[in-house]
Amino acid sequence: MLDSLLNLVKEQAAEAIVKNNAIPDSRNDEVINEAANSIQGGFQNLLSQGGINEVLKLFSGQGAAQNNISQQFSGNLVESLVGKLGIDKNAASGIAGSLIPSVLSSLVTRTNDPNDKSFNIQDLFNNFSGGQTAGFNIQGLLSRVQSGALDLDGDGDTDLQDIMMLVSKGGKGGGLMDTIKGIFGK
Repeated sequence: MLDSLLNLVKEQAAEAIVKNNAIPDSRNDEVINEAANSIQGGFQNLLSQGGINEVLKLFSGQGAAQNNISQQFSGNLVESLVGKLGIDKNAASGIAGSLIPSVLSSLVTRTNDPNDKSFNIQDLFNNFSGGQTAGFNIQGLLSRVQSGALDLDGDGDTDLQDIMMLVSKGGKGGGLMDTIKGIFGK
């Protein structure tokens, strides 16, 4: 998975890294690797902290989620470039600010394109969650978020309030486990 993500970063790196005078050509690969690692680590952290909803919103094309995640991942990349590689903070901020949003946008586009087999939502979640989502139908859950089927409070998004409503009502019959299984399409 990291190789595919690394290739995606390389595709997007021309302006932000390769043509950037603040980055010596001999360090381009290091910066590209840090960007890929920051994105993968960012997803891993987000999912481990219960941010599955934010990640699903990102892949369902909700712009606010992309902005929030871009800012978080950009901050991580800036810290990494400054701390590990000694790159000037302003240069690092410029790199992160242009590279991360374009990589995330391309990742979402490719993942949602049925003709593009380079990224698959299930594989991404399995990789980023350390295998914790294996067995869950992530595509089914994403489809429900995209269609608004889980927006129980009618506020236009699927969030913790909707999940709490679903759990407190016991879903459409059954208990808590039936509700959870229904959410994840099991």
